[in-house]
Amino acid sequence: MRLADLRATLALGTGLAKVVRPGDVIALSGQLGAGKTSIARGLLAALGLEEEAPSPSFAIVQPYAPPEVRLPVLHVDLYRIDDPAEADELGLDDARYDSLLLVEWPERFDESYWADALWLSLTILPDGARGLTAKVPAAWKDRWPLT
Repeated sequence: MRLADLRATLALGTGLAKVVRPGDVIALSGQLGAGKTSIARGLLAALGLEEEAPSPSFAIVQPYAPPEVRLPVLHVDLYRIDDPAEADELGLDDARYDSLLLVEWPERFDESYWADALWLSLTILPDGARGLTAKVPAAWKDRWPLT
């Protein structure tokens, strides 16, 4: 899929917001500046977040809860995580029961940790647009591609 500009990237997040459920994991992979946080911002805005979502780079986990958003969300940035054992300290396994997880830099953990995730990989194309490829697990087969 080709995302021509920032508006298209935010729109993808908006479309995802229409189909996400508690317990879903969306893994957002790609180089710095590829659009991972923009997808998350579009999704969070469509779930009701009124202000612009900050990048969770320094907080590592940025939680959102109703009534701020329609359903509980953890926006996670694993860029600064060196040891996958730190996942236990972040409480990500527990959050999978009732929250949506938006995970930037998921490749910092073993891919098997995200076996059930909708895995979205972004690349920056020569013309500045973004290329998007998706790895779609069984739980997402009836929701992807977005309509």
